Amino acid sequence: MGKSKTRELAVLAVLTALSVVLAFIHLPTPTGYLTLLDAGIYFTAFYLGAKPGAIVGGLSAFLIDLLLGYPHYMFYSLIAHGLQGFFAGWAGRKRLPGLLLAVLAMVGSYFLSALLLGYGWGAALAGIWGNILQNIFGLSVGGFLFLAYIRLEK
Repeated sequence: MGKSKTRELAVLAVLTALSVVLAFIHLPTPTGYLTLLDAGIYFTAFYLGAKPGAIVGGLSAFLIDLLLGYPHYMFYSLIAHGLQGFFAGWAGRKRLPGLLLAVLAMVGSYFLSALLLGYGWGAALAGIWGNILQNIFGLSVGGFLFLAYIRLEK
C-alpha cells in the first residue's frame, strides 16, 4: 500500500470517527430528534467527493446503529447514508440534482426499511418528515463547515 493510499484511508477513518461522534449530539424535535451525523456525511462529500462520501456515510451510519442499539437498521443505514454521501458528492452542474437525489435516497431507503422491517405504512409515512428535517439540518451544518474549512485553508 502506497503512502497516498495510506493517507486516504487514514483521512476516511478520521472523518468516519468524527461523524460517529457527531451522531451523539441530539437536538429534540416534536417527532424525535435530529443528530449531526448527516453534517459529517455532507462535509465529507463536499470536500472529498462521491466515493469518500459514500464510504464515510455508509460506515458511520452502520456503526452508529450498532453503538446505539439498533442492529436491525445497520444494513439499511449503510445503504441509505452510503447513497446519500455518494449523491451529495457530485460536483459542478450535477451538484443540485445530486443533493436532491441524496435526500430522496436517504428518505426513500428509510421508508422502504420501515416497510421491510414490518413497521407498516403508518410508521413508514411518519418517518418521512423527520428524515427530511435530518437532511436539511445536516446539509446546512455540513455545508457551513465546508465553506468555513475552505476559507481557513486559503
